[in-house]
Amino acid sequence: MRSLSGEEVSPSLQRRLGTKDAVMIGLGAMIGAGIFSAFTPAASAAGSALLVSLVLAAALAYANARSSAQLAARYPTSGGTYAYGREVLGPWPGFIAGWGFVVGKTASAAAMALTFATYTVPDAWVKPVAALAVVLLVGVNYLGVTRTAAAARIIVTAVLALLAVVLVVILSGTGVAPTYAAGHGAGPLGVLQGAGLLFFAFAGYARIATLGEEVRNPTKSIPRAIGIGLGIVVVLYTAVALVLLGVLGAGGIAQSPKPLATALGESWALPLVQIAASLASLGALLALIAGIGRTAMAMAREHDLPHPLASIHPRFSTPHRAELAVGVAVVLLIMLFDLRTAIGFSSFGVLVYYLIANISAVKQPRSERLSPVWLGVAGSIGCAVLVATLPPNAVIGGLAMFAVGLGYRAIRLRVGSDG
Repeated sequence: MRSLSGEEVSPSLQRRLGTKDAVMIGLGAMIGAGIFSAFTPAASAAGSALLVSLVLAAALAYANARSSAQLAARYPTSGGTYAYGREVLGPWPGFIAGWGFVVGKTASAAAMALTFATYTVPDAWVKPVAALAVVLLVGVNYLGVTRTAAAARIIVTAVLALLAVVLVVILSGTGVAPTYAAGHGAGPLGVLQGAGLLFFAFAGYARIATLGEEVRNPTKSIPRAIGIGLGIVVVLYTAVALVLLGVLGAGGIAQSPKPLATALGESWALPLVQIAASLASLGALLALIAGIGRTAMAMAREHDLPHPLASIHPRFSTPHRAELAVGVAVVLLIMLFDLRTAIGFSSFGVLVYYLIANISAVKQPRSERLSPVWLGVAGSIGCAVLVATLPPNAVIGGLAMFAVGLGYRAIRLRVGSDG
């Protein structure tokens, strides 16, 4: 197989996934990210306007999803927007997208591992258990994408069933939840910050696009899987947000690191939240490792990351070296950051990633478009606005992250001749 630059590289991955498999991997990434970790910082920013932030995040996610689907239909290869950006806009924009995804989503993986451990073990054990979860799920991904899809299917089905029971119990009022003030709106800036943080919850559909080299009939299956997965998750997030606002108010959500558990109070169903949160976080982590590994592999093919990471396992058909490297990086972030820092850092990188996806979609010729140009323009503007209005620590950390990446590529091009 040849890379985008025409260089001979290792064999391609095998197309083993159908539409349902892709949907389940996307759902596994999105459900864990949003339901159990993103509402708290978003409510802290948006206050009683939390639903407005949710609507803005969902609308932007829809625009981005349509752009991603349009690009994936034309370029069904691993790497997602890294590959699309290189093909449509050039090597530097492609690198920015790929770097933002790999580093930002590595932070997301750390956030999911920390969420899992927060719900399952005492505080003193959170980081060691989170690191252990990463090691185990890297092992699952290492054995092949069909095992990843099978695990995602089991996890998503269990989480949706548990969440349905939990929401029914909360609405029935059998638990005794504490009462909080509704919280005041934080103004337009707070609403935008809340939307940027909630966008972290919707961004899992990118995992479907990064699997483009492993999906059968990708020109039809990938757009369909992205649409189905995002639609299910928007409905689910809206239902959970309405229930939480009705029971706790925005103030209660902002004060609780585990708002669904807080809304249950002392109910018998409290262990179900812990199980659902643990499973959902593991599902998200599983899908994240798969997506990051494949984007890192695509970047390594072009020497935008060390070339040995492009290796594909001869038996399991997985980017095994890239996934092992991702596992090491996630464990390091777990040891260095807390959950809220990881979410903000991830949001910055992923919003830049989708900014480039939307610009790439706008630049595609009319014959390749699945959506009107204005939708891609709206998505571009939305990403730019939200990334600029994230909390200051997320913006500073994100800018530093991109400065490191751009400096790395500039040095590589100066010392080598393959750029």
